[in-house]
Amino acid sequence: MAEKRDYYEVLGVEKNADDATIKKAYRNLAKKYHPDMNPGDAEAEKKFKEASEAYAVLSDSEKRQKYNQFGHAAFDGGAGGGYGGYDFTGTDFSDIFGDIFGDIFGGGRSTRGRSNGPMKGNNVRTSVKMTFEEAVFGCNKEVELNVKDSCPACKGSGAKPGTGTETCRKCGGKGQVVFPQQSFFGVVHNVQTCPDCGGSGKVIKEKCLDCRGTGYISIKKKFSVEFPAGVDNGQCKRMPGLGEPGKNGGPKGDVLVEAVVARHPIFQRQDMDIFSTVPMSFAVACLGGEIVIDTVDGPVLYEVKPGTGTDTRVRLRGKGVPSLRDAKTRGDHYVTLVVQIPNRVSHEAKELLKQFDAITGDSLNAATKFREEHGAGADTDPKKSKRKKFF
Repeated sequence: MAEKRDYYEVLGVEKNADDATIKKAYRNLAKKYHPDMNPGDAEAEKKFKEASEAYAVLSDSEKRQKYNQFGHAAFDGGAGGGYGGYDFTGTDFSDIFGDIFGDIFGGGRSTRGRSNGPMKGNNVRTSVKMTFEEAVFGCNKEVELNVKDSCPACKGSGAKPGTGTETCRKCGGKGQVVFPQQSFFGVVHNVQTCPDCGGSGKVIKEKCLDCRGTGYISIKKKFSVEFPAGVDNGQCKRMPGLGEPGKNGGPKGDVLVEAVVARHPIFQRQDMDIFSTVPMSFAVACLGGEIVIDTVDGPVLYEVKPGTGTDTRVRLRGKGVPSLRDAKTRGDHYVTLVVQIPNRVSHEAKELLKQFDAITGDSLNAATKFREEHGAGADTDPKKSKRKKFF
């Protein structure tokens, strides 16, 4: 049999580590190598048992003192079926091991159980549609919700009028029940909220006929929700106290209303900035001049400089989306200018374009001049020219 590793080395702690450090180190290792988290992994099971043996010794002050003095030899005569022959009898794993099983099986972390005190109710989510402009400048929207209100018949108690509650027989009024959990070291007792009374310790003798013992009824209500300027798609407005009823006298949850912003045919948004594309004529691009640009504030005039090329981006300061923190602070509007080419050109316009081209470089006759300069040696086959171009 291979020589045992040092217990401090197994847990990864120093020899002068305090009890809390040792407990924390073991808990992390036990969760990592627990067989239920590593089914069929023999190596993980071995490490789990090894860490458990180390913890059983180092968590006990008397055993730890013997180990520090004599090492593994202090327990060579131990009987039992523990890892490497170590006897786990008398070792208390209930506190830490209950935490581990609670994490693995979802029964809550502590063996002391979950609190049966007042608990806030769950939140409810809904959504409302709005236009791009409404999101930019803020708006009021009306939403209709099915909310749970206190039952008028039993006044929220859930009990039939004239009756009351009695102590829960399952938990004896404690609000918690203890159940056994089999482990490698025997039976560990875990604690959960009582399923019969929900942690209150009381059960209703006779349920209210109107609410069937729940203490509330579902009704439709309309609410006005104010969204601030600058709200973005997917952001929520919180409405406190309109959600699910709380437990054991706890407050109601909240309603979260999500903004669903419609797409705009022209504008696109990124955080506080707006982007759009605006066409400009060939004449304006060459000669310069004013163009009309649509913004969320309405149309504005912009002076284009002569010789402005396509895909030029201009910035309209303060024409973007307001900040949620300060509506006076706004982003910018970025506009991409694109030269617009007409699909159809009149005969008169064609003649004028030819004259313009002749003055500005005569690009329309560039191919003819090339042939004249190179004579018969010039490649005039269009198909061959294309092949040369690509290959």
